[in-house]
Amino acid sequence: MKGKFIMLKVNFEKPGGGTSKILCIGAHSDDIEIGCGGTILRLLAENKDVEMTWVVFCADGRRGAEAEKSAEMFLKNAKKKETEILAFRDGFLPYEGPKVKEYFEQLKETVRPDIIFTHHRHDLHQDHRLISELTWNTYRDHLILEYEIIKYDGDLGTPNCYVHLDAATCEKKIDFIRTCFNTQKAKAWFSDDTFYSILRLRGVESNAPGRYAEGFYGRKIIF
Repeated sequence: MKGKFIMLKVNFEKPGGGTSKILCIGAHSDDIEIGCGGTILRLLAENKDVEMTWVVFCADGRRGAEAEKSAEMFLKNAKKKETEILAFRDGFLPYEGPKVKEYFEQLKETVRPDIIFTHHRHDLHQDHRLISELTWNTYRDHLILEYEIIKYDGDLGTPNCYVHLDAATCEKKIDFIRTCFNTQKAKAWFSDDTFYSILRLRGVESNAPGRYAEGFYGRKIIF
């Protein structure tokens, strides 16, 4: 057969039009940005009718201020945005499970998203795993995409969903992260090359025309 075959693609447009409602959930200040910040920037650049809810569980003091500043920058083009910055203890979420679960139950009553971005189920950080578990436990009829975080544990897997990004979007994502999260600058992993490396790797895996991509795990996708 002649001709070029093109892989079938999906998009974030809401069937029938109307406002798309996106829920982003992160255990810590900077998780959402690192895991899916480029996707959010692309989504908001290409869709003007988007309402965003941005929830961070462990971000008190300076980390809370950083999370607020970052959300403001990443969500600048949202039609409407709601930011919830909570002060659970970093590293101890599983031990505060009942309170975290209660918050998810409240969230379910007020936020009815079309798409949810959350942590990967097999992330080795205990806080990340709990957030992923409770996301799925709370939202059972929603499109959930699990993002990934590079870390010391070495738990990167094989995504089955990719969002292609151009160089300008990646540069903006990394610039926002670098600008907002001053408390993390002394960490060994906090560097431009770390962030670019995973974007480039996922770009290679998905044959991205712009060379970069963010990878996600879509465990239940219905067409």
